[in-house]
Amino acid sequence: MADHPNLTIMKRTLQAFQTGDVPTLGQLMAPDVVWRLPGKRVLSGDYRGQQAVFGLFGRLMELTGGTFKVESLDILANDRGGVLIDRLTAEREGRSLDIRVMLHLTIRDGLIVEGTDYFRPEHLWDAFWA
Repeated sequence: MADHPNLTIMKRTLQAFQTGDVPTLGQLMAPDVVWRLPGKRVLSGDYRGQQAVFGLFGRLMELTGGTFKVESLDILANDRGGVLIDRLTAEREGRSLDIRVMLHLTIRDGLIVEGTDYFRPEHLWDAFWA
């Protein structure tokens, strides 16, 4: 049985993020994509457009000295988009991060139009970036 088209998009996006393949990310995300990052720290907020979203991804790598890693635990897709359940790990200024994130993606016409991260537990995410 073939993967749902949105599942294929999500898998390709995860792989492109993990390998730093910005051209592929550009093909998978709408030009006006919105990415929502919760919390109360330096990276929290809504990022609008590919340039802003890719800038966020770059800052994650920059601020962690390239140690920011995403390990996929589960991916679920439907006709509206899907959800990735991931484990995030990183090192920064003597601190370690090891948390779960649920990323909800909205996909329209074969492109990611919105991504919203939900961290568990969120206070550990905030403490890491303090």
